[in-house]
Amino acid sequence: MNNRALNLNRLISQRGYSGLSLFTLLVALPVLFLTFAFASAASAQDEDAAAQDEGAAAQENDAVPSADSDSGAGNQDETEVPGPGSVRQLFVREGSGVPNEVREIYDRGAMYLAESQNEEGGFTNGQNGIVGLALMAFLSTGEDPNFGRYAINIRRACRYLILRQAESTGYIGDSMYDHGFAMLALSEAYGAVDDELVWAGYDGGRKRTIGEALELCVRLAQTAQTKNSDGGWRYSPNDATADTSVSGAVLMGLLAARNAGIAVPDSVIDRALEYFKSMTSEGGTVAYAGLGGLGDSMARSSIACLVYCIGKRKDWEEFESVRGYLVDNIERQESGWEYYFRYYMAQALFQADYEAWEQWNSTVIDLIRDRQNEDGSVSGGSHGPVYSTSMSLLALALNYKFLPIYER
Repeated sequence: MNNRALNLNRLISQRGYSGLSLFTLLVALPVLFLTFAFASAASAQDEDAAAQDEGAAAQENDAVPSADSDSGAGNQDETEVPGPGSVRQLFVREGSGVPNEVREIYDRGAMYLAESQNEEGGFTNGQNGIVGLALMAFLSTGEDPNFGRYAINIRRACRYLILRQAESTGYIGDSMYDHGFAMLALSEAYGAVDDELVWAGYDGGRKRTIGEALELCVRLAQTAQTKNSDGGWRYSPNDATADTSVSGAVLMGLLAARNAGIAVPDSVIDRALEYFKSMTSEGGTVAYAGLGGLGDSMARSSIACLVYCIGKRKDWEEFESVRGYLVDNIERQESGWEYYFRYYMAQALFQADYEAWEQWNSTVIDLIRDRQNEDGSVSGGSHGPVYSTSMSLLALALNYKFLPIYER
């Protein structure tokens, strides 16, 4: 079976919700339209059926971006790749209900990232974790990842991360932060991005597949956890203690990998969740590290809330504590690490309390729109504009509801 067929099967069998979205678009909607046509006017069945077919065809054309698009950065200097195949038909841009201002912010920001990316797939600061964040921002647009506007940028980013993975250990350094965000991004690309296209035109020949790279990522995280007395992770794979910030990045990467069909031992997930449980107070604040330090941090509470949701622990008292804490303080905007905070807060509220997310989302749209520059970048942040732009776009990406990790 060729690689495209394998990717097609992965996406349908391992990500049932993606298959469901496809079924809804290609089968369910035409059936609903047909039912409506029969109910509304029996005497006009033929006319309504013809209109039905025309509408379905138009919908299909709109859903699949043109393979001729050349608006993405870097499309001019890559080797030509085969035309759209079976995998391409799976990728449909979620879009109904997305506010126009979100589309405008996202399109400008994604174009800035595309133009900032170098031919190797990295960016000026060179951090692997930031490349992972940018990769997720490209994938979140809902554009066809193999033939859409940002297909070249997606391939480059995947290639970049895989080439910087240590073959012997699976580590995508320079820290476990980088490793966690890279693992999360590759998990979202797995089954969606065609491995053949990732390595098309690369002079060094084909390397690991995305799936193989993910398996190595999981193995490294699992090995690092066995060395950690707290059950989480810190900056180095060899650290004996943990903190909730780094642990959140790694745990989300592991949860996404498991969600994508990569084998992740339940014991690894369970131990990490127990660590977060031990760090959560009755009032919903979450400690950073050690036995104390239950300081007031919306970011840490957002991380805990998110991992409880994705880790299926909404029945825990600790989940309700952090959810209540976030909702009660929904008007707050953290001044320190603000982009990091909004990235996690958006996901936490979306998963834990949808009505609260809708309220918070409107505020964040206005805030990011006001911060966005003419070139599409978002100002601020100590890690540079690629970081702040990627984090800002991902805080808005819930509006598209495209990435599997964003499924509720």
